[in-house]
This record gives sequence, structure tokens and C-alpha cells, in this order.
Amino acid sequence: MFLCLVLSLGVALAKTEQGTGSGGGTGAASALSTTDRAFLNEAAIGGLMEVQLGQIAQQKAESSDVKDFGSRMEKDHSSANSALEKLAAQKNITLPTELDTKHKMILNTLSYDSGAAFDKAYMRDMVKDHTEDVAKFKKASKSLKDPDLKNWATTTLPTLEQHLDLAKSTAEKVGASSTKTDKSE
Repeated sequence: MFLCLVLSLGVALAKTEQGTGSGGGTGAASALSTTDRAFLNEAAIGGLMEVQLGQIAQQKAESSDVKDFGSRMEKDHSSANSALEKLAAQKNITLPTELDTKHKMILNTLSYDSGAAFDKAYMRDMVKDHTEDVAKFKKASKSLKDPDLKNWATTTLPTLEQHLDLAKSTAEKVGASSTKTDKSE
């Protein structure tokens, strides 16, 4: 879901803007592969989801650690989503502005819980999502065709790894150990 992929976009975007100024390509959408476009779209939806879940966490969580985690996710992704839109605009791509059905269902499911039950469900989901995101970004940093996107994925990966570490430690604090989450899939 790429929930955390956009935190470091500001740095990557600055490098991208510097690198495309003179003959680096027009950035036309037709120049992007289907895989690269899918990566951008998935990142946009993941960023939107992260902001919305972060807002919900701040309202419904019992643990101050979970509220703080939600606040960080909301803050990081709100600013990064703006930067992602700029990068997409350089590539002549219009990103989604709403969650897709799958992500709306996840959001709705988590919205029903509150307190300690929310803390555990949210943090289990964050660990699972961030684990997937790190794997996807490792792959993307090697396989994306567009050099700007590839650079962005490589630059963003360390932040994703930080978010994963924070998600794991917060999950542990609230008793949402992620080692046996297979039952909830």
C-alpha cells in the first residue's frame, strides 16, 4: 500500500528538479512504463491512506505512543503527498485524490475500533503494511525504469525502514506483537 513511501520525497524531488532542467526529458506520461505509473498511483493512494489513518489514530487511540505515531504519519505524509503531486505533474500524471475501494474498506474496518482494541489493530496493520512497503521499495529502487522515480524510491527507502522500526516498537508497547498476525489476513 505504500503507506510510508512519500516521507523523503522533498529531497528526491529537489534532486529530480535539478536533474531535469536541461534536456533530461519532458517527463511525458507516455515515457513512463506501466510499472512506473502503477508505482506512482499506489504511492499516492498509500499516502492518502496514511494521512487519514493517522488522523483516526489521534482520535481513537488509547496509547499516547499510538497517537504520536499517528501524528507523525499524518504530518510526514501530508507534506510528502504535496511533493508527490509535483513529481507526478512533472511526468504529466494525474494522481488519485481518493482512496480506492480496497483502502476504504481497511479505513472503515479500523474506524470501528477505539481505545486499546484500535491501538492493537492499527499497529498490527502498520507493521504489516510497512514490511510490504520496504520490500516493494527495495525492488523498485532496482527495477523502475524512470531514473527520477528510481532515485526517489532509493532515497525514500531509509525513511520507510525508520517507519517500520517505529511501527514495530510501538506495536510491542501496546501488545500488538506482529509475529503471529497471519490469522488476520
